[in-house]
Amino acid sequence: MSDQNETTAVSEDEPTTPEEVPNRQSPFSQAFRDFIPTGWAPYPAELPPALAASAWTPARRAALGAKFAGERLVVPAGGLKVRANDTDYPYRPDTAFAYYSGLGGDREPDAVLVLEPVDNGEVIDGVAATHAPTLYFKPRAPRTDPEFYSDARYGEMWVGQRESLDEMAAMVGFACAPISQLDEHLAKNLESTTIRVLRVADDAVTARIDQLRADHGHADQSELDEQFAIAASEQRLVKDTFEIDQLQLACDASAEGFEAVVADLPEAVRRGRGERWVEGVFGLYARHHGNAVGYDTIAAGADHANTLHWVRNDGDLRDGDLLLMDAGVELDSLYTADITRTLPVNGRFSPAQRRVYDVVFEAQQAAMAVAKPGTTFKDVHLAAITVIATRLHEWGLLPVTPEQSLGPDGGQHRRWMVHGTSHHLGLDVHDCAQARAEHYREGRLAEGMVITIEPGLYFKATDLLVPDELRGIGVRIEDDIVITADGCRILSDKLPRAADDVESWMAGLLAQGS
Repeated sequence: MSDQNETTAVSEDEPTTPEEVPNRQSPFSQAFRDFIPTGWAPYPAELPPALAASAWTPARRAALGAKFAGERLVVPAGGLKVRANDTDYPYRPDTAFAYYSGLGGDREPDAVLVLEPVDNGEVIDGVAATHAPTLYFKPRAPRTDPEFYSDARYGEMWVGQRESLDEMAAMVGFACAPISQLDEHLAKNLESTTIRVLRVADDAVTARIDQLRADHGHADQSELDEQFAIAASEQRLVKDTFEIDQLQLACDASAEGFEAVVADLPEAVRRGRGERWVEGVFGLYARHHGNAVGYDTIAAGADHANTLHWVRNDGDLRDGDLLLMDAGVELDSLYTADITRTLPVNGRFSPAQRRVYDVVFEAQQAAMAVAKPGTTFKDVHLAAITVIATRLHEWGLLPVTPEQSLGPDGGQHRRWMVHGTSHHLGLDVHDCAQARAEHYREGRLAEGMVITIEPGLYFKATDLLVPDELRGIGVRIEDDIVITADGCRILSDKLPRAADDVESWMAGLLAQGS
């Protein structure tokens, strides 16, 4: 890649001392500065269309603001993070910023959304609101500005054409201002205004707000910020129609990625390091369909499947082994799928593999049967692990009865399924993580919630309590569901789940790839 600090040749008549130019950057002659802004086509006069999410964000901001009327709310996007010297990690905005601003993809590093209190009930963007939003960001610089050609982080020559204030306002549907004006806004009326900030996204913005609070005599207000973070997280527990549609699209795109992986399994076996090949094939589809993968793909062959978060993906795939693949496409809107399938590499389950697989499928079916409005989140898990514990007892593996294992003083079944059955899903693969336990683990399901159902059984090759024929077999089946008025709907239903259906599906794909 191009060196971000290298630009043009050194001019003999310009200074080259370290104080006057950054390390390794060549200074620009006056002749270059005079020449570079000339001869460009004008920027488009037509404003860009509104983002699809912008129709939904006013109601989201109004709901959040109603909980904190009269207070200034600050939602940072977060900044770029250095990966190695002068290269950055791929950028993804903070989840809350994306949710309330509507910006996804790689927009908008170092931006800050400020919700300024207004008279209660004032109509903003067609919604009775308590706050007026302003997006503070770094708009593009004119071509006469050195930033245009010399700034490797924001300059148009380096990162492409950025939006103007008017263009960004057209996209998000509300007022925008230069980030250079943010500090002045944050300092306004602090003697009489409470300010809350989502602290996790941007340490620099949080530090500036903490200093402003101290300067105006406010004691430590981190507790206020924690309450703000909880409210912003809990608001996403129930998805709006736009979010559910996006999650459906993410599941559909992920299904295409899984199909491509299956069709290429013979190549993955032939080449060696087949786990890495599988990861790469799915990653291609994720980048083509959306922004990226929603999380690091798990491509676990054979005993690697018994390491729950196996992301090293450096093992071979062999005829006769199982492949546990846990992967999801993240769309440009940043909504992600989270799907797991356990697949026989050669397209056919062995008797022992099918024995384990069928129990996991039975557990998933039991969990889905109780996933409906009013059911507690814990009851979904209980339905799945009741099946798991019962079958483990029938196989002679549990040292106690299923009831004892499922009791508060038991848990022996967790040796073979240590994780939970479900989590919320949305902009984050483990969504709403700051929600309180009484609304999450202890809470009740409601129409519009999107959760995963993902029981598993994991028999490590080193587990001497397990019969020889089961050692090294790890199975997980994971689907994404939306809670409906009277039950649930599987968003990831384009991928088969029952063992016979998986074999039939794989046979067709493997035949296409041969």
